[in-house]
Amino acid sequence: MKKLMIMGLLSLSAATLTAQNAYYTREVSDKKLVKEARRWVKSGAWRKGFDKARPHKSVNAVDFYEQYNRNTEQWEAAFRWLSENDLRNIPKGKYPIANTNLVASVEDSENNLLEKRNSESHYHHIDFQWVVSGTEGFGIIDHVSSTPKDLYKPDVIHYNYDREKARFYESNPEEFFIFFPADWHIAKVKTRRADQKIRVVVIKLDYVDAK
Repeated sequence: MKKLMIMGLLSLSAATLTAQNAYYTREVSDKKLVKEARRWVKSGAWRKGFDKARPHKSVNAVDFYEQYNRNTEQWEAAFRWLSENDLRNIPKGKYPIANTNLVASVEDSENNLLEKRNSESHYHHIDFQWVVSGTEGFGIIDHVSSTPKDLYKPDVIHYNYDREKARFYESNPEEFFIFFPADWHIAKVKTRRADQKIRVVVIKLDYVDAK
């Protein structure tokens, strides 16, 4: 049911926004809510001691605000864990976050050519990604011109997309990315840098519907 609702909303949004030729994240028409969410993000009320990085400009402020407030204990635990660990130097691996169902993955990896990287989105989880060492390339693809290229399972779907309409960003350790269900993204894309090696921390948080 949840999957059908999200797909229905995304399809409706795509239909109404086709005239704009492209859109990349959830659109919110409530200006008061958008202003409130942006003020909240800027205030740092979500940090819980985590002062090592800020949200990248691509992070949807309303989704961040709403999801944090619908699932506060989980988000607080994630940021607290991030603040308490030396993530540049601890061994790579998977780390359960105490008193939650969350697992933080500390990954040593490398970027690769765009054509070798899959686009994806998730219905039940949110991707928090912080590159603590190196520079990772990220892509965010347009909804209007993109189409599913396989079936949704177990919590991922991949897309055919127009490369010319995709937006690409290079990370730095002072910013983190958050990909919500409406953020169709590509990770570990080769950058213009000489060194493609990265260390990234990934936490998959639960996506919570409005009640």
